[in-house]
Amino acid sequence: MSPRKRGLTEEAATASIDLACRMLRLPTIRQQFKEQADGAAREQMSYRAFLAELLMTEYDDRARHRSERRIRAAAFPRQKSLRAFDFDANPNVDPATVNTLATCEWVKKGEPLCLIGDSGTGKSHLLIALGTEAAMQGFRVRYVLATKLVNELVEAADEKQPSKTIARYGRVDLLCIDELCYMELDRRGAELLFKVLTEREEKNSVAIASNDSFSGWTKTFTDPRLCAAIVDRLTFNGAIIQTGTESHRLAHTKALAEQAAAG
Repeated sequence: MSPRKRGLTEEAATASIDLACRMLRLPTIRQQFKEQADGAAREQMSYRAFLAELLMTEYDDRARHRSERRIRAAAFPRQKSLRAFDFDANPNVDPATVNTLATCEWVKKGEPLCLIGDSGTGKSHLLIALGTEAAMQGFRVRYVLATKLVNELVEAADEKQPSKTIARYGRVDLLCIDELCYMELDRRGAELLFKVLTEREEKNSVAIASNDSFSGWTKTFTDPRLCAAIVDRLTFNGAIIQTGTESHRLAHTKALAEQAAAG
C-alpha cells in the first residue's frame, strides 16, 4: 500500500474524502462534510471536536433511519403520537401513567398492557403511539388487528404450518393487537391466539386494545376456561388503562356541528 500524501490541494482533499465516504459507506458525512468543515474553520474548532461532530452526524442519521425502518416494519395503519393525544378530552387517561409507559420499561421487562374502553375514547391512538415510542427506542414492534391475526393463524394451521406463524409473532419485542373482542371467535381461532400469547408470556410484551371489559370477553372467547386463561396472560404483572365510555370523537363532531349551526 502506497503511503498517504500530505499537502493535498482543497480540490484533491475534497475528492479523497468523497471517495473514502463512498468506499466506507458514510453517506451523511459525504453530504455534509464540506459544510461542517467550513463551519468548524469559522468557529476554530479543534480537530477532535470537528471529528466528533462529523461522526455523531453520521451516527444520528443512521439511528433515525433505523427508527424509521422499525416503524415501517411495525405496519401501523396510521401515524399517531403521544404529543397529539388530547388528555383534556380523555379525562379518564392519566398523563403520568402514559408518560411512564412511554419510557418502555414494561416492554424491556416483557410485561403486558391492556387498553379498555368504548369506541372513540383513544384506545387505538394510545396503542399506536406507545408502539411507535417502542420502535423509536429500538424495540421490534408489530401491529395487527385481532381478526387479521386469527385469520393468519387459521390459514397457517390449514396449511399445517401454525408453528411458523406463531413463532413469527412470538419473536417481536412488542405485539400490538387492536380491536380485540369486537367479534366472536370459534374455539379453534381462540386456541391459536392463546398459543401466540403463551409463546410470548413473560418474555415479550403484548399490548391490546378492546372495546369490552374483561367480564364481557366471554362473548368473544366462548370457552370460560380459555377466556380466563387469556385474561390471565394479558393482565399478569401488566398495566390496565380504562379509557372510558364517552367518545371524544363523537363529542368533537357534535361541537363542530354546533359551531357550524351557530355560524
